[in-house]
Amino acid sequence: MGEKIFLGLGDNIDYEIRWNSGIIEGMIRDYDLSPSEIDPDIEVDSPRALLASILGFARWGRGGERFVHSSAFIEDFAGNFEKKITLGGTAVRAAVAMRKRGYTSAVHLVTMNEHVERLLPPDCPRLCSNGEVSSYPHLIIQFQAGTRIDAHDIHINVNRPNRVIYTNDEDNALMRLHPELPLLFEDARVLLISGFNSMRDPVLLENRLNDLLCAMERLPPEAVVFYEDAGFHKKGISDIVRRYLLKHIHIYSLNEDELQGYLGRPLALTDPADVASALRDIAGIIPCPLLVLHTRHWALAYGDSAADYTKALLGGIIMATTRFRFGDDFTAGDYAGTGNMLPDEQGVLFASGIHALLGNRVSCVPSFQVFEKRVTTIGLGDTFVGGFLPALL
Repeated sequence: MGEKIFLGLGDNIDYEIRWNSGIIEGMIRDYDLSPSEIDPDIEVDSPRALLASILGFARWGRGGERFVHSSAFIEDFAGNFEKKITLGGTAVRAAVAMRKRGYTSAVHLVTMNEHVERLLPPDCPRLCSNGEVSSYPHLIIQFQAGTRIDAHDIHINVNRPNRVIYTNDEDNALMRLHPELPLLFEDARVLLISGFNSMRDPVLLENRLNDLLCAMERLPPEAVVFYEDAGFHKKGISDIVRRYLLKHIHIYSLNEDELQGYLGRPLALTDPADVASALRDIAGIIPCPLLVLHTRHWALAYGDSAADYTKALLGGIIMATTRFRFGDDFTAGDYAGTGNMLPDEQGVLFASGIHALLGNRVSCVPSFQVFEKRVTTIGLGDTFVGGFLPALL
C-alpha cells in the first residue's frame, strides 16, 4: 500500500444516542429502579442492569467501557432515542481525523458493512480480515455537564461531560488478522496498535499476539510503535497484552480513566504533585520508553526524550479539542481556529508545576479554553492519536 502510517487493529460502528432525561426517567419508573441498584461496575446481564450501569457512571462522573451480555440490549436501548451512526475504534477514528489535515494512512479492519464503507475516507487503503458483512454496534452514552435525572428517589446532577461505551462485539472479540499484514508493515514508519480490549479468550488472545509479533518483524528498524490503551472488558486481558507487547512498544498512551484504573485510586488532574507521583507509579507498572497521558486539561509525555514530543502533543491536543467543540464534522479551518485559542488557565498552571517537579523527564501541553456548551465527549482519545501520530514521521 505504500502508506507510512499504519493503523490497527479493529473497527466498529457506534450508536451515538441523543440524551433525553425524560426518557431515562421513564425507564427508571418502568423498571422500579432504586438508588441502591445504581452501580457503574454491575454486570450488564439485562436491560435493567444496563440502565443501572449508565446511571452509575452519570453519578460517578467518570467515563469507561463495559461488556454487555447481549447485543440485543444495545439495539433495544438505542431504539428509545434519536441516534447517529458513526465509525468507532481508535484506528479508524484516528484515520478520519488525520485525513482532515491532509494525511493518509492504511488501516486494518475486522468489521465491514455499508456504514464503514460510507464513513471511512475513500482514499484510505484498508485490509479487512472478515470476508462477511457484519455489524455489532457499540452503544455510546454521552453526558453533558448540568444534566439532571430525577425519578423514583434517584437524583443525579452530572458535574462534567463524559462518555461511556457498551459493547458485545464478536468481530473485535475474535480479532482476526489479515494474512497480508506482514507485507504492509514493510512500508510503515509509524504503527498504531489498539483494539485488543474486546477480547475475552486468553488463549485466542495469545495466538493473535504471537501472529502480530511475527508480522512486526517486517517493520523497518526506524519504525515507531505506538500503543493506545482502552477499557478492557475482562480482567487479566490487559496484563497479557502488556506482557507480549511492552518490549516492542516505543510509546504507550492512555487517558486518565485508564491510569486511575491501573493505580486503583482517583487522580487530581490539576495537582502536579499528585500526577507526578502517579507517573512514577505507572512507570513501574508499564515500563515503556515513553508514556503519554491525555486528559481534558492537558496532555503530557513522560520519559527520557519527552521534549522531543512537544509538537506531537500539541497536534493531539488541537485535534481532540476541535472534535470536542464541533464533533465529527469539523473542518481544517476549525482545526486552525482551535490552535489560535487561548490555553486553559488550569492547564497552564499545571504544566508549569509538573515541569518544575519532573524537569526534562516531562513535556506537558495545556488544552484550550472552550466556551461551547454542547460538546462531544466521544472519541477524543482516538482523535488525539490522529493529531499526535503525523508528527512522528
